[in-house]
Amino acid sequence: MHVVDTVVVGAGVAGLTAARDLVRRGRDVLVVEARDRVGGRLRNDELPGGGPIEVGGQWVGPGQRRVLDLIADLGLKTFPTHMAGRHIAEFAGRRSAYTGRIPRLNPLALADIAQAQLRLDRLAARVPNAEPWAWDGARRLDGQTFATWISRHAATRSGRAFLTIAAQAVFAAEPADLSALWACHYIGAAGGLDALIETRGGAQQDRIVGGSQRIALALAEALGDRVVLGRPVTGVVWTPGDVRVEFADAPPVRARRAVLAVPPALAGRLRYTPALPGDRDQLTQRMPMGRVVKTNVVYAEPFWRRDGFSGQANSDRRPVGTVFDNTPPDGAPGVLVGFLEGAHADAAARLSPADRRERVLADLVHYFGPKAADPVAYLETDWAEEEYSRGCYGAFCAPSTLTRFGPALRAPIGPLHWAGTETATRWIGYIDGAVESGHRAAREVDAALAGA
Repeated sequence: MHVVDTVVVGAGVAGLTAARDLVRRGRDVLVVEARDRVGGRLRNDELPGGGPIEVGGQWVGPGQRRVLDLIADLGLKTFPTHMAGRHIAEFAGRRSAYTGRIPRLNPLALADIAQAQLRLDRLAARVPNAEPWAWDGARRLDGQTFATWISRHAATRSGRAFLTIAAQAVFAAEPADLSALWACHYIGAAGGLDALIETRGGAQQDRIVGGSQRIALALAEALGDRVVLGRPVTGVVWTPGDVRVEFADAPPVRARRAVLAVPPALAGRLRYTPALPGDRDQLTQRMPMGRVVKTNVVYAEPFWRRDGFSGQANSDRRPVGTVFDNTPPDGAPGVLVGFLEGAHADAAARLSPADRRERVLADLVHYFGPKAADPVAYLETDWAEEEYSRGCYGAFCAPSTLTRFGPALRAPIGPLHWAGTETATRWIGYIDGAVESGHRAAREVDAALAGA
């Protein structure tokens, strides 16, 4: 039996950050990962010709101090997402090609979008980042879906369409799926809706040279043989001062503390002996993952740039509701990344691969013209089919979850500590949130070990 101070379950950015911090504090650590790779929801694939392309999480942006500091510390570099040219927007049956931040819509629609977003941002700013369930208005907001909030505060079809596609793009879920309190908590933790949906000045501003998985690869390289791959956990046996992590085909690992750095839905599927307290189990039952099919469509060159388009497109009616230019920094090959999110991902996942590809290309043709029909490669990842993710971008709370069970989200249980971007207080759901959670879990563990 392998015996260490701390065992970390999950070699995504959260788990690797926690392990790195603990090693720097002189602790003996082992990281066990079910997959045959590190990175969790960050994964690089390969373009024709051999260059990397991100098929999982990929962007960083201003205000994400923790991940930007980590990137600099690891010696990695970023480059800006391509933004030059006209963007395309389809809302409420009208198509607009525009530059800048605001699409060309009728003044009444623009006014409604502006007032609804202002209401949302002001409400989100009032929700405490660390304990949203403790806010005076939490129960009222948590008792309704985000769709209900939208219907009450957006007066026009365009206003409702804008907030709906924003919810799909941010949560990979439908507004009717999630609590309005969770939506406000998430938005407030990023500093407002613009910070989440914008490219320049927002969460989609920059990419990592070599692909985002390089963050996890660099962390794992520094940890060396402390990271063990291909080791899915089947059970966790714990007492107040001891934990044993069990596997199907390998000896168990014994530790004084454990960090479980996996999404809540996956943490809830492990077998715990004794069983976890009811509040923690009820929480994980009410935190499903979002659903997204991410597609990277590769062309010989970024033809849309020559045609005056930025490669950014949004639609409230097309399955591929969000598109960005995902071309490598050297400008070739051309890549459009498109997302099928929420209910669109549900429908697309039920198609054959050939029919799904045809649907994606049809939407790209509608956005950018007939040249989009003839790619040189097509890459897609349905994250709901990934056994050790079961969805993306992150988990979300169903109505009445935060106010009933929210305190169980981060609270340690005996020797068990929780990490992962869903447990962050800033930039929940993003790489920055994962880094924050890893730092916090490491502090908890180190303090517990020091006091034992």
